[in-house]
Amino acid sequence: MVHLTQVIGEDVSTMHLCSKCAAERGIETEVAVSHTPLGAFLAAMGTGSPGMAAAAATGEACPQCGATLDDFRASGRLGCSDCWVTFERPLRDLVRRAHGATKHTGKRYEAIDTLTLSATEQRERDQMELEEQLRLAVASEHFERAAELRDQLRVLRSA
Repeated sequence: MVHLTQVIGEDVSTMHLCSKCAAERGIETEVAVSHTPLGAFLAAMGTGSPGMAAAAATGEACPQCGATLDDFRASGRLGCSDCWVTFERPLRDLVRRAHGATKHTGKRYEAIDTLTLSATEQRERDQMELEEQLRLAVASEHFERAAELRDQLRVLRSA
């Protein structure tokens, strides 16, 4: 049985389909998902996690979308943002096992106030922005724009 919940605005509709009917509509079933790397990974991670097994055994469902941990295991997707709160403990255990920690220790984005930047820092920031715009222009084959950006970079680098 495949449970499909569709949320459009404030309207929520739920369909219950057999595997054959779901496949006819282009919806991947548990069998198809388990053959994907993510499905296999989640299945393997969930088998050794006592928190995941305990939460799945209780049949706890998200109050917002109705998704369960079994649904997450089957699809590799959470139903909504409230699922993170509902299944916090087992998901935290899963993240810890997958990444080795639950706290981010790498770089993080911080908004920079352009008024506090020195002239050198501002020039470096402008150069990085132009380089990114140039990369995107080339990738999207906007070569005229790429040539303009290249010329702007040359002027900026020579200053």
